[in-house]
Amino acid sequence: MPDQWITSVGIDIGTSTTKMIVSRLKLTRTSSALSLPRYDIVERELLYASPIHGTPLLGEDEIDAERIGELLSQDYEKAGISPRDLKTGAVIITGETANKKNASRIVHLLAERSGDFVVATAGADLEGLLAGKGAGADRRSMHTRGAVANLDVGGGTANVAFFARGKPAGTVTFHVGGRLIQVDPAGTIEAVSPSLRPWLEASGFAISPGQTVGFPLLREICAAMCRDMLDYLARCALPAGGKETIRKLMLGDPLPSVPVLEEWTVSGGIGGLMAAKAPDSLAETAVHGDIGPLLAHALRQCCERYPIRLAQPDQTVRATVIGAGMQSTEISGATVHLDASLLPIRNLPVLKLDISPHMLAREALLKEAAAGVMRTAASLFEQDASPPFALALSGMKHCSYESLQWLSDALAERFREAFPASRAMVVVCENDLAKALGQSLDRRCGGRPGIVCIDQIRVEYGDYIDLGEPISGVMIPVVVKTLAFHNRTVGGTHA
Repeated sequence: MPDQWITSVGIDIGTSTTKMIVSRLKLTRTSSALSLPRYDIVERELLYASPIHGTPLLGEDEIDAERIGELLSQDYEKAGISPRDLKTGAVIITGETANKKNASRIVHLLAERSGDFVVATAGADLEGLLAGKGAGADRRSMHTRGAVANLDVGGGTANVAFFARGKPAGTVTFHVGGRLIQVDPAGTIEAVSPSLRPWLEASGFAISPGQTVGFPLLREICAAMCRDMLDYLARCALPAGGKETIRKLMLGDPLPSVPVLEEWTVSGGIGGLMAAKAPDSLAETAVHGDIGPLLAHALRQCCERYPIRLAQPDQTVRATVIGAGMQSTEISGATVHLDASLLPIRNLPVLKLDISPHMLAREALLKEAAAGVMRTAASLFEQDASPPFALALSGMKHCSYESLQWLSDALAERFREAFPASRAMVVVCENDLAKALGQSLDRRCGGRPGIVCIDQIRVEYGDYIDLGEPISGVMIPVVVKTLAFHNRTVGGTHA
């Protein structure tokens, strides 16, 4: 098959801003003529980047869906594309906007209006990973001895993603952002985000809406906020060590251990403001109605106090949307087995079954392992879901014909027992087994359930995946969404 280009979109609805990009992804065969076909995305070309829109809201707790729809329709027209042209991409809702009461409905509605396979997602961990890739931190980490962290600091959160040797090594999120404190040019506090109040109280800062404050106090708050965050990232102070303010600043759990950093980059709206002149008055601070410019200057100054190199990211304000539109998609192997009528499939949770060579040599062990993972699935997922989950198989580098038949027998039997009403079964293999395994499962199931079996995709338990419509009948675009990465051990991999 000759090289192909597919069109992708990325839409980021953030606390302060909304952005869209359109890109082209080039698919090329990367395996030799004597090997099983393997296609990869080898080139990414940015076709259109929208203006940076202010995120429209209806009051404090609701997103203006109609206005966002109008903005995106205008951007599609300017880009010269129709949603029908899109083959992949992501709509991601980020920062404090993800907490609005209609956030979930809005993001799924936008995804549905953006093409047959544009996924909707939210979550600080995924946002941090996408921003880190858009900022180039994964690429930079391939050339450093220590880890690289990208701090994506926007209006409501700072999402930090660590990368080591090109792979994610953990994520952590802080309540650090330019819109958390809103202030007018006279120094009157107009709003304080509830997410920041515990840290303010623990740090000894007493501010509330309606209060008038001076420039020195806001500068002190910004400096303290940055210092607590960077102390944690630089391993100078940890929540377990008694620094209560750090824990109050964090969203979610701390990492089991923090990688040793050689370099960090700062993206997001605050990253974009770091190159601007430092504000020296309340009027200059409140130019956007918040503390954003002052926070950016404090962060730049604070970064210089640590023995970690501050590098320039590939993208600042558009890092997350670039990651969503250009870095979120992978391509399955070309030796798939599938019922195309079942695609696309969105937001499918993953269960994982590790199969050792010892298990492959013993039919009883394989059947016991298959029964165990299906018991777990039955306790977690609805019986009539179609499909209820994706089963990820790893460790099967060398599988005999006999072992493959044992595995097919066990999986088909146990899946139909656990999910008798399901019309679809999805299996994801790390290695080149999908065609043979899929055909074996299909023979046993007789079309009920239908089988989608893909390979050359690595996923972990707790991930979610989205499967797009086939490209040239032999490949599937896949988006792997890691939504709880900060609970993983550092050093884990994510394909």
